[in-house]
Amino acid sequence: MIWAILFFLSVFLIFHSYMLYPLLVQWLAKRKSPNQLVFETEKDFPEVTVILAAHNEEKVIRQKIESTFRCSYPQEKIKMLIGSDASTDQTNMIVSELQQKYNGLRLKAFEKRTGKAGIINQLATEADTPVLILTDANVIFTEKTIVEMVKHFKNEEIKLVGGNIVNSHNSIEGISIQEEKYISRENRIKYAEGVLWGTMAGAFGGCYAIRKEYFSPVPPRFFMDDFYITMNVLEKGGKAVMELKALCFEDVSNKPSEEFRRKIRISIGNYQNLLRYKKLIFSSKPSLSFSFISHKILRWLGPFFLILAFVSNIFLLQRSGFYQLTFYIQLGLLLIPLLDTFLRSIKVHLTLLRLISHFYFMNMALLIGFFRFLKGVESNIWQPTQRFQ
Repeated sequence: MIWAILFFLSVFLIFHSYMLYPLLVQWLAKRKSPNQLVFETEKDFPEVTVILAAHNEEKVIRQKIESTFRCSYPQEKIKMLIGSDASTDQTNMIVSELQQKYNGLRLKAFEKRTGKAGIINQLATEADTPVLILTDANVIFTEKTIVEMVKHFKNEEIKLVGGNIVNSHNSIEGISIQEEKYISRENRIKYAEGVLWGTMAGAFGGCYAIRKEYFSPVPPRFFMDDFYITMNVLEKGGKAVMELKALCFEDVSNKPSEEFRRKIRISIGNYQNLLRYKKLIFSSKPSLSFSFISHKILRWLGPFFLILAFVSNIFLLQRSGFYQLTFYIQLGLLLIPLLDTFLRSIKVHLTLLRLISHFYFMNMALLIGFFRFLKGVESNIWQPTQRFQ
């Protein structure tokens, strides 16, 4: 009996996190209007400081800066602080050159590798505007990106607004298509959470705006600074929402090996955040607990549910033909990544197989990340993934 309970519970929790919860929040959000209390006239918009950490970003930094200052936001209200993390390429030279063109642009060069979290912590303290926009060098703004995010700060309850990041490069041969589909789906879920309860479960670190007084310094050796900062806002009682119209474009890595390493790094940060914000599981705000558990915690525990479902299924094989069927289904799904890898080698690309493979690779990264988290994190300094530009 216990094996049957473990089997069905594991399957249900996986199904709930990946299927039931996303469908539920999106269905409910269609019946509720998003925030309508927004800035409308140019004079009402507050000053903002765009903050980013850059390490050897010569391929994208010019385009990033140009997209920031060419947007429709009032130019006199935009400042930009770039922390160059011991860059050894032409990043510093390009930024210095553009300083002659844009008065609001400032470069702070770090001689030793500091890491993204350490840099944004320092730059945030130096910023003197009421709103901070945290972003990555390879995330390119559209004309309306900043306006669409910052307009929501007329509503005093809203403390953080996430941008809508879209993959700018899709290639059928790599991993970017399935990653783009994953990000697109996550954006819809986060938008729905924001509309319903103001509990968007983690902004994408590539682009989000936050009231400066709600910015919380990220602890040393901490990955996933974006999730940490978002959850800190929610912990303090603020609302976090997402604006789908705040479009920006990112070049997602097309190499499976690079993306897998990035997922492992993200996974380590997930478990760090789970330990830090575990008390929100029993938050006084039920909607926050529900979204945190359903959207994040159950996914982070997904590898263990998959293992438990498979192992318990083995012990149930002699019970009935049903359990034999579910066992072979699980076995077949586990073999799909191998089949997909083979088909990819002969230039055969099937989207369904690619998505299933992506699901299992994500869970493998979570499992590896969990054990590295247990081992302890010595440094959170990152190496940017390969750029397409």
